[in-house]
Amino acid sequence: GTWNVMGRYLGNWLGRNLSSNAFIETQWYLFDLVFLLGAAYTLKHNEHVRVDVFQSRWSPRRRALAELLGTLFFLMPFCIMVIWVSWGAIAASWATLEGSPDPGGLPRYPIKTMIVVSFGLLILQGISETIKNLSILLGRHTPEVTPPGGQP
Repeated sequence: GTWNVMGRYLGNWLGRNLSSNAFIETQWYLFDLVFLLGAAYTLKHNEHVRVDVFQSRWSPRRRALAELLGTLFFLMPFCIMVIWVSWGAIAASWATLEGSPDPGGLPRYPIKTMIVVSFGLLILQGISETIKNLSILLGRHTPEVTPPGGQP
């Protein structure tokens, strides 16, 4: 982003075009990757944003039950739906080796593939969370005392 702005102003001063659509699209690709690939990591470390009005006062077992139900009835179906809905568009993108409509832009099919990859990783982490919460509910695992988003 910074290079693109500097290149545009320096290019105007020199009478040349020093900016690039590839630079702009690279910014967007990196932004996409941070959020898409960061979702499963964030779930693993219990850092997702949530309204914690009730949950902070609940027992660890009740919290585990709420997390289990949320994972099974909201997270997993949502991830499956996103993969299902995006699969056709991603396959079409690969079939045509879809590129940017802008001159000098980047190919689009690799970044579109990251939708399926990231939601697949989120499903895997959801499975891990399901196992952990079932273990807490069955009394086989003592939950960590770290509150959601908090420090131990």
